Amino acid sequence: MTDDSRLDVSISIIGLPGSGKTTFLAALWELVNEARVAKALRFHSIGSNDQTYLRKILKVWRRATEQRRTRTTGITAVRMNLQNDAGAVVQIEMPDAPGEDFRSMWEDRALGRVLGESLASGNIVLLLNGDQVKAPDWVTERSAQRRATGRQKADLLPRDWEPRFAPTQVQLVDLLQMISHAPVGGAGRKIAVMISAWDKAEGEGLTPHAFLISKLPLLAQYLEAGRDGWTSRVYGVSAQGGEYDGNEENAERRDDEEAEAKPKAKLKKGRDADRLRDVDVPADRIRLVFGNQESKDLTEPLLWLMD
Repeated sequence: MTDDSRLDVSISIIGLPGSGKTTFLAALWELVNEARVAKALRFHSIGSNDQTYLRKILKVWRRATEQRRTRTTGITAVRMNLQNDAGAVVQIEMPDAPGEDFRSMWEDRALGRVLGESLASGNIVLLLNGDQVKAPDWVTERSAQRRATGRQKADLLPRDWEPRFAPTQVQLVDLLQMISHAPVGGAGRKIAVMISAWDKAEGEGLTPHAFLISKLPLLAQYLEAGRDGWTSRVYGVSAQGGEYDGNEENAERRDDEEAEAKPKAKLKKGRDADRLRDVDVPADRIRLVFGNQESKDLTEPLLWLMD
């Protein structure tokens, strides 16, 4: 491409509630504007409306505070122009839909027109929280638990099964299958699987790809089998850099959702929040792991998705 060439690229960010989509966008915005940190793509230009939204979530990110969870469905389509070292400008459109929209695709088999159109083409960033993976319940493990505790089988099972009880990997594979076939989308696209909260998940001593194979084998095998033509890479990402403070609105919402199942949620005090707020260059808080290599460059997966 010549210096004045422009390439329009659509990259959709998808993930279940709590996967870290908004935090990822905030960290990316910080990074592309920070001249002191090396990166493959840097900021070129952006629309005023997009800048207002990004500044809002960036303010929360810099305070090392949990991003507010939206109570309503809706998509914020962020469009930013990034520039590579050769001077070529790339316009990236990244629809940031609430995790509830993706959960609704699984639970209610419902998909809004706007979200459907955004997922119809282009490559994908799939965010999944490595610290909140809901594993399958194995019959043998439940039997052993019942024998060890002396509890009855009925006490170990939910009274009424609901789709939200399904393992994380089952929900994600179903989601990817939906967007790989008509009428939603098509097969043969690239996907960057980003395991967020990597600062907690890395305690397993595994690479991100090995973590996916170990903790979400169904998802790993689905991508490896290539039935829907996905070309994938797996990254570990700590877009915040550690455990940050909770958000009062989120705690109140968890109270509403879990009133019958759990006691009132308390506002979480992040163990790393004070340290994160004291970092001189906020973008230095970012960590991206691919294989055994580590960097701060969140634009590298985007560059790969653009090729």
